[in-house]
Amino acid sequence: MERKKPIEHTQLLVLSLLAGEDMYGYQMILELARRSDHTFEMKEGTLYPVLHGLERQGYVEAYQQEAPTGRVRKYYHLTRRGEAALKKEAEAWKEYAGAVNAVLRSSTGLSLA
Repeated sequence: MERKKPIEHTQLLVLSLLAGEDMYGYQMILELARRSDHTFEMKEGTLYPVLHGLERQGYVEAYQQEAPTGRVRKYYHLTRRGEAALKKEAEAWKEYAGAVNAVLRSSTGLSLA
């Protein structure tokens, strides 16, 4: 029986950013750094291949729009298919992280608050 390949954590993070609002690439980079207290400092060379892959999967759609500065930017929008994938994969991540934390908590000498 073939197992479904889980979504990568970078894809999960990008989908979660787009769940709140449509964003352009650099905006996502800044917002991810802000929300993660700079734990995630994603580079453009990482973000854009992720976005293109999510587009191919039908999870996001891109469109161009003029920003208040007058500059035309490419914005990304989370599709219904992307919303469903985000919900499913966020739940899987929660389960995975819980299992890792359970193992760490049971390890001698480790203190997890």
